[in-house]
Amino acid sequence: MPKGFKEMIAEANAAVSSISADDAQRLVGSPDVLFVDVREAVELQRTGKIPGAVHATRGMLEFYADPESPYHNPALDRTKQLVVSCASGGRSVLAAKTLKEMGFENVRNLTGGMNAWKEAGGPTEAHAA
Repeated sequence: MPKGFKEMIAEANAAVSSISADDAQRLVGSPDVLFVDVREAVELQRTGKIPGAVHATRGMLEFYADPESPYHNPALDRTKQLVVSCASGGRSVLAAKTLKEMGFENVRNLTGGMNAWKEAGGPTEAHAA
């Protein structure tokens, strides 16, 4: 039986740890933590990103994360805690689940995404295109 996005998100939420915007703010600048933003570039240009976050669109995430891919981004370090964000938390939880399936062990979803981050007063920086 086919799955809809709601079921897929519910399954991802059950498989992935989450972190609140308030708790995630305490991790900004930590050398052991990497924020990963899976939104589209136009979204980052409009609203900025978490300071130091790596941009890896949801559509290219698997290619950026896999060392065997010609598109691999070595910033996606398996030894770090990854905090994945999108606008509201749906794409990022799916992305976090994918990263776990790819062997990233310490992955968390930013609950509520950038909407919650901004509401909590989290810092942002401009996205360099």
